[in-house]
Amino acid sequence: MMRTADGVAIIPVLDTLVNRGAWLDSRSGLTSYEGLAAQLRAAGQDPEVRSILLDISSPGGEAAGMAGLADLIRSVRQTRPVTAFVNDMAASAAYGIASAANEIVISPTSIVGSIGVVMLHADRSGELAAQGVKPTLIFAGSHKVDGNPFEPLSDAVRADLQASVDAHYRQFLDTVAMGRGPKLTADMARATEARTFIGTEAIRLGLADRIASFDEVLASLSQTTRPRNTRPNGRNARRGDISMSTDDTAPAAELAGHHSTAEHEAAALRAREAAGNMAREQAARLEEAVAAARLEERARIRAIVNSDAAEGREKQALMLATETALTVAEAEKILGASPKETRLEALAQRASAGLEFGAPGGAEKPDAGALIQEGWKRAIANANRQFARA
Repeated sequence: MMRTADGVAIIPVLDTLVNRGAWLDSRSGLTSYEGLAAQLRAAGQDPEVRSILLDISSPGGEAAGMAGLADLIRSVRQTRPVTAFVNDMAASAAYGIASAANEIVISPTSIVGSIGVVMLHADRSGELAAQGVKPTLIFAGSHKVDGNPFEPLSDAVRADLQASVDAHYRQFLDTVAMGRGPKLTADMARATEARTFIGTEAIRLGLADRIASFDEVLASLSQTTRPRNTRPNGRNARRGDISMSTDDTAPAAELAGHHSTAEHEAAALRAREAAGNMAREQAARLEEAVAAARLEERARIRAIVNSDAAEGREKQALMLATETALTVAEAEKILGASPKETRLEALAQRASAGLEFGAPGGAEKPDAGALIQEGWKRAIANANRQFARA
């Protein structure tokens, strides 16, 4: 079911896809278009959701309902950007859903495509005859039992069923074209002849836009990394239904299963390395900023203490430099308007300052480096006191 991470609604599109059953989720091995539509509508109406991420790992499913869900995705993406991440299969109907997103992102081993339609008819008449069973169908309407499994297909019925498959196929091609635009037109999709493609080949043919990991895509959308490690199940739609599905016995599906774990581990490692590099860069920038601030503060203190206006007003100048955030000009203005200390007071203050700030032997003139260091400490303490009151 849908979960939200820092403004990104993550909607899983997993396993075999069916039209109805809003209560179905991946634990049953089925995901319904009805349930996905409800989650999309909820995400589109949630003011906290800024974008939607479709986490797709499916071989496809029923043709009925897929085009309607794709229409809904194209509608939602007008107000909420929709990204489809193939994690690691979007075949047949699952690709039809992905094609409606603003962007399709894949991993190096993701499998996409199988833009086609299939209908199964099982002629079990020979099997039943061998068992001595002869079904009798009693019906009204000449086409009521077309395609039943108890007798071979006639040429006329086969032609009707093929026409139905062709109609769904045209709708599938149009759905892909409406979602992908010039990147994958209906003619380009038809030219794939329902093949599946992996990685860079899929991008070259317009079936996908770029390669990244799930973590990288989620981080780019929300700055929050939450890795997933899902694998396609590969179960087909119910027998007898028109479906858009890729058999889980296909070599490509096996390849996805073999490589998905290693790919996710590598993606997680890359994400951790990227996060570490970012943290180190931020720490370096912070250190540079602190060093610059220290230099600036030292220069301010030095300029106030050594200014002409500070002569004869050394104690007051030191207080203004270390206990306030006054600029040099502001401090000089205050010092200029203040009376000077007497000669005796000045000597006593300088001697006291020398002892306080560690001048050797209590010398008359305090050490400049010690003054600056102590002034910086006092400035920090003063800033902390101000912050504590904020």
